[in-house]
Amino acid sequence: MAITMTEKAAAHVRQQLDQRGAGLGIRVGVKTTGCSGMAYVLEFVDEADNDDAVFENHGVSLIVDPKSLVYIDGTVMDFVKEGLNEGFEFKNPNIAGECGCGESFTV
Repeated sequence: MAITMTEKAAAHVRQQLDQRGAGLGIRVGVKTTGCSGMAYVLEFVDEADNDDAVFENHGVSLIVDPKSLVYIDGTVMDFVKEGLNEGFEFKNPNIAGECGCGESFTV
């Protein structure tokens, strides 16, 4: 089981951690919400929990709790800029469907 990030995503996370001045990495998880049922949640992590999975990508740690990993295993996290918009994009092979606005998904 694993989750990975592109070099662009890692560079963006690293920049944010540097501006923050501390942090082990970024936690990627899911929560129940939205039109389709689940949405991604991101937060900075200073210390991983004992049961967290930690994946190292391009010098940045991705931390995932075991419950979320079931839904996002195999996901590739990218950082995309389109016009004035920018943000993380998730390529999740487990998704069965997404809502029209793209904010939530089902597995």
